[in-house]
Amino acid sequence: MTVDLKQQLRQSFGFDGFRSGQQQTIEQLLNGHSSLAIFPTGSGKSLCYQLTALNLPHLTLVVSPLIALMKDQLAFLTSKGIRAASLDSSLTGEQHQQVIADVRAGNVKILMVSVERFKNERFRQFIDTVAISMLVVDEAHCISEWGHNFRPDYLKLPHYQQELNIPLILLLTATATKKVKLDMAAKFSIAPEHIVQTGFYRDNLTLSVLSTAQSNKNNQLVSIIEQQSGAGIVYVTLQHSAEAVADFLQQNGVNARAYHAGFDSEKRQSIQQAFMSGEVRVIVATIAFGMGIDKSDIRFVIHYDLPKSIENYSQEIGRAGRDGLASHCITLADLDGVNVLENFVYGDTPESSGIANVLTSIANETEQQKWELQGLALSTASNIRQLPLKTLLVQLELKGVLKPLYSYFAEFKYKFIASEQDILASFDGERREFLAAIFNHSRFKKIWGEPDFEQLMANYQCQRSRVVSALEYLQEQHLIALESKKMTEVYQVNQEALAAPELVEQLQGYFLQKEQSEINRIAALVRFFQLDKCLSRNLALYFDDSEAPEHCGHCSVCHGNIAKLSYSQQWLLPDDELLTRYIDGLVTHMTEKGYQQLSLATITRFLTGLMVPIFTRNRVKQLSGFASCEHIRFTEVKSKVEQLSTG
Repeated sequence: MTVDLKQQLRQSFGFDGFRSGQQQTIEQLLNGHSSLAIFPTGSGKSLCYQLTALNLPHLTLVVSPLIALMKDQLAFLTSKGIRAASLDSSLTGEQHQQVIADVRAGNVKILMVSVERFKNERFRQFIDTVAISMLVVDEAHCISEWGHNFRPDYLKLPHYQQELNIPLILLLTATATKKVKLDMAAKFSIAPEHIVQTGFYRDNLTLSVLSTAQSNKNNQLVSIIEQQSGAGIVYVTLQHSAEAVADFLQQNGVNARAYHAGFDSEKRQSIQQAFMSGEVRVIVATIAFGMGIDKSDIRFVIHYDLPKSIENYSQEIGRAGRDGLASHCITLADLDGVNVLENFVYGDTPESSGIANVLTSIANETEQQKWELQGLALSTASNIRQLPLKTLLVQLELKGVLKPLYSYFAEFKYKFIASEQDILASFDGERREFLAAIFNHSRFKKIWGEPDFEQLMANYQCQRSRVVSALEYLQEQHLIALESKKMTEVYQVNQEALAAPELVEQLQGYFLQKEQSEINRIAALVRFFQLDKCLSRNLALYFDDSEAPEHCGHCSVCHGNIAKLSYSQQWLLPDDELLTRYIDGLVTHMTEKGYQQLSLATITRFLTGLMVPIFTRNRVKQLSGFASCEHIRFTEVKSKVEQLSTG
């Protein structure tokens, strides 16, 4: 290898040496080997693609799950004089066009996008014309169905890589069990010897689990924060908890602010900035906060509620002590939150009737073996939430029932910036004729025109993609303003596979298996917090790292404090008469809305306060009994509903 990586590291990034695993990963990539890098949170995964990108001839395309992550990376790269950009929803039309122009001109070395960007017809047409040296997938555990944060759209990345002919892949994650690690590598044909996994254990983090009654949590929290130095994060499960706990801390003299996804982006940004600058000492947040937070001196992370999983716990405590100094990770643990975590899982499992509804919709709407998806309408009709619906469609792809062909915007509209005559005068020959055909086959309402693709295809014998490319080009040249909306995905349908009699049962089986896997994950979390052996060692073992010491000497178990979790109070079901009244009220309300029969699962979701599309549409939240059993396990409530319905 001719590149002096250490010298380049100093010159471009100002670092004196590589951290564990970085140099090996970069050398593998520069030798043409796709790689998977599994490093703990805060240990420099991003540098692996940043330094590699400087030595590759073409664009490095980075898929990142959150705009906040992109912004932080871009700010860092820009500060080092490295040409980087992102395409995301925060850009104005003009900024978006500038990024496109810069990438086309070769003035951008690293381009960051979300995975959803690939569904965008205009983006795919653009990126198809750009030479790409490397595809980087950040938070790559999202690719694996067995990962803790599986996102169906990530499953399509191997297909996009092949479609765009990208020769090199880098997958980055901090949280991968052995099963997830092998699954990620297999999806991108990464050889086992090119998986780089550094030690998971961090000796500067002290892990403590304190069994804490709900009634004492707030006072315990204040007491702990008073004993800590520096800044910290307190994690809660629900948005309203974030605000209530932050208020309590403020009343008790702690400089704290709430942060959750219910705040608008401007408010979230200002709170985050206040925390980063030291103006706010403590953030009380849902898991919406933290991804990409690169604050090195966070001295404590406290879990006020149970995290969603061991993987989530690991990610969240990984935000503490990135400067290598001693930091505390404390969980105020009880079993009260287990029901909430489990109920989220049950709320996402589609019923077999909903799955059958989706398959019937596909069969009825298929024309010439093509089916067009408009997600929101299908979600409402099938009563399946958006995320599990995406998962269902991906499963149909994997079973060969659906094959994605392309996505397009159902609606395009444009208005002239230059005059129509001036635009046509700047082209000649067939290109001028083609543009004239587009303008002539557009329906104008006042100043905005919509191209009629069907007429164009019939009268001019042109492909839709050529029309879109032409409009994109005119916008890039500032000759027109272009807007697009109503994303539509088009699939090819295998009618024989769709009609398979066992298909609904197979898909339902998949979701029930996934449901059980998530419930087991919560059980593993509860077991972990009640261990009588070193927490640090067992956390490392969970992530397939056996190098951690047998006894870290500084976790609560090593200090002789073994947690025994319990419920703060015993929640009881409402009596049978009251429950029956609640159920009858729901059934009457839904019958009036045209629903003849409600399943046991739907009634259980109503009682446990889990929203599904038909509840949103029919305003069931205002009915008596909604969420009356939210503190009781879903399975227990469902058994009671079944008993009442047969009794």
